[in-house]
Amino acid sequence: MKVKRKPKSAFVQSFSGMTLSIITVIGLSPLALAVTAKVSLDSPEQPIERQSQKLAQSSDTGTPERSQMIQQANTLYNQGNFKGAEENLRQFIKKYPEDAFGHFQLGNALFQEKKPEEAISAYQEAIRLQPKYALAYNASGMVYASQSRWEEAITQYKKALEINPNYGEALTNFALALWQTNKKDEALSSLEKALNIFKAQNRGEKVNQVERILKEIKTADDPSVS
Repeated sequence: MKVKRKPKSAFVQSFSGMTLSIITVIGLSPLALAVTAKVSLDSPEQPIERQSQKLAQSSDTGTPERSQMIQQANTLYNQGNFKGAEENLRQFIKKYPEDAFGHFQLGNALFQEKKPEEAISAYQEAIRLQPKYALAYNASGMVYASQSRWEEAITQYKKALEINPNYGEALTNFALALWQTNKKDEALSSLEKALNIFKAQNRGEKVNQVERILKEIKTADDPSVS
């Protein structure tokens, strides 16, 4: 006997743990930032984000002191000391108030401290200073998604993708938000594009994540699945 199709809410719970771990954030990591998981600002399995961060860090005429302060904050963050990272980054911003990357990293730390509104403000400041900051838009979207504010999340992901149409993490996060708003076909299309991008980048872990999500979305509404 076939099992009744499980409600969408149950499906959401089944993969919500990986929803935000795709980034982000941080940048996103992008971010990637999972609501319940600690993600490195400079994760070795996310070379694209790492490269983007390095570009952001060198976007102005850096100094040894600046680099040292950023490194100290990153070390604290990677150790899970988000409060310490926040304090260091606030000191950094006092000295370098126009540094978009500093505001972006502050947003990451605040998000991990479960301070979503403050995190969004930090990302918005990063975007004000650097309008084409796709990582910050993606990270903002992830904060909204963590609060189930799907339409606001979608808006932020769209802005990230306008800047970088081949941003795999943003495409994945965008798809998950679309799924939450009952736009299955658009979600699948975005995931397929993200999958092709991750394959081209030889990012096996991301390929596996997206393939799992694709499978779950495709089978979630299939009454023949038992």
